[in-house]
Amino acid sequence: MSKILIVSTSADDMNGHKTGLWFEEFAAPYNLFKEAGHDVTVVSVKGGDVPIDKASMVKEILPKFQEARRALHDTTPLADVDPASFDAVYFPGGHGAVVDFPNNPLVAGAIEAMVRKDGVVASVCHGPAAFAHVTIDGKPFVSGRQINGFTDEEEKSTGLEDKVPFLLETTLRGEGATFLTSDAGKEFAVIDGNVVTGQNPASSEAVAKLVIAKLAIV
Repeated sequence: MSKILIVSTSADDMNGHKTGLWFEEFAAPYNLFKEAGHDVTVVSVKGGDVPIDKASMVKEILPKFQEARRALHDTTPLADVDPASFDAVYFPGGHGAVVDFPNNPLVAGAIEAMVRKDGVVASVCHGPAAFAHVTIDGKPFVSGRQINGFTDEEEKSTGLEDKVPFLLETTLRGEGATFLTSDAGKEFAVIDGNVVTGQNPASSEAVAKLVIAKLAIV
């Protein structure tokens, strides 16, 4: 059994657009991690109830995610846990992630803690906003890594291009990432060493399965 830390956004507003966590990106991996027998701890940037993007609360998926939904109530603040005590950290997305993940020393610290102990760093969709501007030993975390996340094409299709503070793909490419992409909306996950990333909500389960497989051998 491994210990997995899931870090959610606490942001519910993006330049006037109501947002938050994209529920499936949290709930599907949460279920798979638990089913695989891992110890899962859920925290958020500020703690408390996690804001959920209403557009992600699709009625058809809710019955199988009731436990996951309860886990988003009264979460522990990220500042109150020691990331180094975990074997993996996972950052789900939602547009809230582009608001309070970047330039956040606690988020950057969680990533660095995993790198220092050869743990697994994973994320999906907008979650890789956590990687933006993170440097370790003077080098951008994403530099030279194969990763992916919500593409510029997908962002433009949401109609929120004028609301997001930055385009994720453009930003991470600018920091030296080899940003791999697939068709918009299609499942696509990438693993490079101990870093696992997925392109969009449809990639959530694929990311979780890669994390589980990686934890079985690290």
